[in-house]
Amino acid sequence: MTLLEGPTFGPDGGLYLVDVMAPAGGPKVIKLDVASGAVETVYTDDVSAFTSAQFSPHDGRLYLTDFVGGTVQSITDSGKDHRTFFQGTLDGVAMNPDDIAFDQEGNLYVTDAAGSQDPYWKPTGRLVRIDKDTAEGNVLAGNMPAPNGIAFNPAYDGLWVSHNTGNRIDYLRLSADGYRVQTAHPAVHVSAGVGQVDSLAVDAAGNTYVGMHNRAVVLVYRPDGELAATIAVPREDDVSSATNVALKPGTTEGYMTVSGKGGGFVYGFTALADGVRQSNGG
Repeated sequence: MTLLEGPTFGPDGGLYLVDVMAPAGGPKVIKLDVASGAVETVYTDDVSAFTSAQFSPHDGRLYLTDFVGGTVQSITDSGKDHRTFFQGTLDGVAMNPDDIAFDQEGNLYVTDAAGSQDPYWKPTGRLVRIDKDTAEGNVLAGNMPAPNGIAFNPAYDGLWVSHNTGNRIDYLRLSADGYRVQTAHPAVHVSAGVGQVDSLAVDAAGNTYVGMHNRAVVLVYRPDGELAATIAVPREDDVSSATNVALKPGTTEGYMTVSGKGGGFVYGFTALADGVRQSNGG
């Protein structure tokens, strides 16, 4: 089985992806040339299950969340110099890190999807901040129903977080130092049927692109919560999910990771506005 996730454009223009289900020694991180379709393996190991990838504005390295191992790792864009950036527990509880958003200084904001297999009425997920220099983590919010996607708005004064088992997207404002949640509220409730909200990205106009598990669509919401567009994979294609999305910075080129019985694919679309750094991976 192939489950592509974490699309993000690198400094060389390549689209970097992770395969959550790649076996030991298989292509854990791959790079796609969107023009030619050429694919190459960037990194592999024997144990990881990466669910997201994003380049840091602090050191330019590619950061990867290992959902099963509970770590955040990093490599160069060529797959070299592997480092474990974060590992261990927070408040005595192991993490299931899912997606990453970087603030402007390069500190990490990570969704901890602990309890993702539990019912939504028993939420145990968390929002975590990890310092870019010390790798020290602190919990910003808890009791969340499997938080998954995360991205700042273009002004970096608001944070969008999607909840996989809650089928909602929250809007949070942080303190100036980023260590506390000042205000938070459910911003969008998604009527998804059998689908579940997954990862998300934000464009230059503040629109939020939300990938879906068990529905091969990406839903686009305006900042006021209005559903602006539904980007759907053709019905005849044998795929069931479109879980993650990246917009190429400075363009309206959009790409979503799609999976189903036939394997993993990357589909292109035209975005409503230009991509920015918060559009690029998650």
